[in-house]
Amino acid sequence: MAGSSPAVPGSTPLTTADGAPVEVRRSARRRRTVAAFWENGTAVIAIPASFSRAQEREWVHRMLEKLRLQGERGTRGAGRRRPRSDAALAAHAAELSAKYFGGRAVPSSVRWVGNQNSRWGSATPSEGTIRLSDKLQPMPQWVIDYVLLHELAHLLVAGHDAAFWRLLEAYPDTARAKAFLEGVSFATSRGLTPGEYDDVDGADADADTLSV
Repeated sequence: MAGSSPAVPGSTPLTTADGAPVEVRRSARRRRTVAAFWENGTAVIAIPASFSRAQEREWVHRMLEKLRLQGERGTRGAGRRRPRSDAALAAHAAELSAKYFGGRAVPSSVRWVGNQNSRWGSATPSEGTIRLSDKLQPMPQWVIDYVLLHELAHLLVAGHDAAFWRLLEAYPDTARAKAFLEGVSFATSRGLTPGEYDDVDGADADADTLSV
């Protein structure tokens, strides 16, 4: 019938279309917004605690579709799907090194770790190893790229002297990413969780408008 709304699916999905787990988080702090983001390989949908089960089903399906479309766009351009595996992260590091450092930073390994509670990333220049905190995974790709480039730069310049920061001048989002991470650190120190400060993939439930 013309003008009718699409039917709401009958159940909240437990996995995404490609098999990743789905977690629904209800928050009393949320009033109207819905957020979707990746966290440690899980698609997290954050919704207001006041939502009915029917609203939950509807918005989970909507936001999973948004994540899926973002992933498809990522295969075509700069908004690519975030590298979830260590292999994907290493491949992405090689791309960034080639683009910004002429391929001079060549790590022996790049991997996600879950034991870095006070650092976003670390590098051991003598071994050529890079480790990124998995707390970065729900953050915007341009932030992840900054941290990865920061650690790649340490393979070329060990300290944080002028030569080091000149390397990072090639990346256009250095200042913005540093400010973002400072904001995250401040929010975390106040007891906020990633689902509450990261509304990069959010939507307004009343306005039915997605915002990035």
